Amino acid sequence: MKTLIKNAQIVNEGKIFKSDLLIEDRIIKKIANSINEKVDKCINAEGLHLIPGLIDDQVHFREPGLTHKADIYTESKAAIAGGITSFMEMPNTNPQTLTQELLEEKFRTGDKKSLANFTFFMGVSNNNLKEVLKTDPKTVGAIKIFMGSSTGDMLVDDKNVLEEIFKKSKCLIAVHCEDETIIKENIQKAVKQYGDNIPINLHPDIRSVEACYKSSSFAVELAKKHNTRLHVFHLSTEKEVSLFENNIPLKDKKITAEVCIHHLYFNSDNYKEKGSYIKWNPAVKNKSDQIALLNALIENKIDVIATDHAPHTIDEKNNKYLKAPSGGPLVQHGLGVMLKFVNQNKINLEKVVEKMCHNPSICFKIEKRGFIRENYFADLVLVDINKKYEVKKEDLLYKCKWSPFEGDELFGKVNYTIVNGNIVYENGRFNESIKGMRLTFNR
Repeated sequence: MKTLIKNAQIVNEGKIFKSDLLIEDRIIKKIANSINEKVDKCINAEGLHLIPGLIDDQVHFREPGLTHKADIYTESKAAIAGGITSFMEMPNTNPQTLTQELLEEKFRTGDKKSLANFTFFMGVSNNNLKEVLKTDPKTVGAIKIFMGSSTGDMLVDDKNVLEEIFKKSKCLIAVHCEDETIIKENIQKAVKQYGDNIPINLHPDIRSVEACYKSSSFAVELAKKHNTRLHVFHLSTEKEVSLFENNIPLKDKKITAEVCIHHLYFNSDNYKEKGSYIKWNPAVKNKSDQIALLNALIENKIDVIATDHAPHTIDEKNNKYLKAPSGGPLVQHGLGVMLKFVNQNKINLEKVVEKMCHNPSICFKIEKRGFIRENYFADLVLVDINKKYEVKKEDLLYKCKWSPFEGDELFGKVNYTIVNGNIVYENGRFNESIKGMRLTFNR
């Protein structure tokens, strides 16, 4: 299969330039000013920007065991519509991904069901150290440690286990950082004052700046002690930014950080209108934190933008504070949020592509993805970056059928999403005949 893209504005490695691009089978075969070859399909990209497929390094697609909320098929489809061509999925499913056998079972499901490329993370508990250390760094994205609240026994608070993993792991270690002791104390104070009617706007006080910083700083301390490759998920506070450096190239960093769409888009003022629909862990915090996170992203103290897509049903979210679960659906609209910021001159397009495409590839050492380069896999997105749209319920592809952005105006109509050279999404229509591939890693 040969596909030719003509007259595209290519956004890649800090530059925007007009060019043609030839895809042959799964690969970008040629990038040149003018390509004229006989092909199976020719796309006129006049007026559109061609960007690498987005790589989302943190999603929860809820399969196995929680498929009333979401599953790999439905959420990968929503991701494709949002320009995400590769995702990295978390281990807190049911059963939790705590053995190599369960991990490989998820990969088999991905082979059968995912429209996007994929990897799945190996989970850690206080009791599965031997299984964790079997993880193959060339075929698995990372080891995921919940150094804070999580489901079941996936909270890892045994310091001896943490020391062993940070000392011995051959894989990148990705961490969720919130201090459980501080959170429990804050919940007890809130229950004493409010009973079971805790106001949602106390969420950032309960899952506080101190809880985040204590855990993040401990993770960074462990990584420095053992020279471990560490990636800290979803920073939510200005204070945590001080833990990270911007004075060395990303490829040489041992400790990297991520920020999520919701921590850039919302702040504590939004709880009044959105309520539990913007309840996440870590919590959406103050406007000063929101501003500091965007500045740290631009200044390269934060390396990656992700979604932490974590859907729950409307019925689950419409509970009182203590029973309403944290998380929400985001993969269909993450790019739209960032292109809105581009339109508002808060960040430039090249930086968005760097943080959502190039840097996840560099951080995780993904083979031949994340860039528009000859001989790389043809994971590509053609998008009208100036096209406005309103987020409407009837357009949602998430299984849970709601979005925290409903009624908001975002930017960027995705016209085409190409995965491994296959046009999977074209102007609202899906081609589901060919599934995504398992990501591999150059480690």
